[in-house]
Amino acid sequence: MKTTLIISTYNWPEALDLCLKSVMEQKTLPYEILIADDGSKQPTLEVVKKYQSISKATIKHIWHEDNGFELAKIRNKAIAQASGDYIVQIDGDLILHPYFIQDHNDFAKKNSFVRASRIYISNELSKEKLTTLDTAINPFAKGITNFFSSFRIPFLWKKFETNYKNSGEERWEIHGCNMAFWREDAIEVNGYNEDFKGWGPEDKEFVARLLNAGKQKRFLKLGGLVFHIDHPINKKENLRKNQEIFEETKRNHIKFCKNGINQYL
Repeated sequence: MKTTLIISTYNWPEALDLCLKSVMEQKTLPYEILIADDGSKQPTLEVVKKYQSISKATIKHIWHEDNGFELAKIRNKAIAQASGDYIVQIDGDLILHPYFIQDHNDFAKKNSFVRASRIYISNELSKEKLTTLDTAINPFAKGITNFFSSFRIPFLWKKFETNYKNSGEERWEIHGCNMAFWREDAIEVNGYNEDFKGWGPEDKEFVARLLNAGKQKRFLKLGGLVFHIDHPINKKENLRKNQEIFEETKRNHIKFCKNGINQYL
């Protein structure tokens, strides 16, 4: 299995620097790293070049012009260019646990996709990490939220795998910033729906189509850990229209979106 790590980013080079440093410190490196850049300026490119020069894994910078929030589109472009058969997808505002990639590799299973946990760190601790480029996270440190989720306990993975947050409305819930899926499954449902403009919930709608296509949702709890660097919440001016697309996918059991990844394949 070849794992492609896709990191989405937009004009926050300081966070991407810290994120990529935590990638370099992985016990198991991904096969390749794709930076899905939604139109960032030159400072982000400089960070990418910095890590391209030192990384043992190939790093590709996939960029398009800034035309507003087009996360679905840039993720599709990255998935289309991925040469790995398994995709681990994160955002560039995360610090990865050293066993993050290894955990996702060990947990991978055909015909399924994975949700994993995101642990929030306070604004004060975030500033400290960004200043020092220190990727070490102590679960007992001041500024760590959802304390229990911040521990890596592999022998408990089976306990949560299929029965944790996987019924009712929670079955659609996903963290697009920490999920994994097979590239062939993403292509089967035509990737992300690019009718989504602006923030959310493009990741939930993608998951809804995977579920409608018969893929199993599995939760990697207490493994595949990421720590979220604090930042202001994105504007949600187009959320109502986006939500309508999501509801239509659920209501009509849609498996394949019209405006998706096939235009890049």
